[in-house]
Amino acid sequence: MVIEMKNMRMNVEAEVPIHIFYQGQKVHEEGFRVDLLVEDSIIVELKSVEEIKPVHKKQLLTYLRLAKKPLGLLINFNEVLLKDGITRIINGTLSVD
Repeated sequence: MVIEMKNMRMNVEAEVPIHIFYQGQKVHEEGFRVDLLVEDSIIVELKSVEEIKPVHKKQLLTYLRLAKKPLGLLINFNEVLLKDGITRIINGTLSVD
């Protein structure tokens, strides 16, 4: 996916670390890693599971909130039609300035 997106001249990074802070201090050096960060605004989490469970959606929402990104896509490749495996998650905690 990264190669295809870069061929389309999209800004995409793979395995991007998200640092976790508590009271202004970094909790852990690595924190979490998102599968893909597209155009510095969309987090894409890739799965190949029997079915998407609530825990998968919560994981992506947590990444969105920690990274302060507006939109996430959860893509499950274990579907006959790929379009049936795409779930969109919106970070509703962002405020408009």
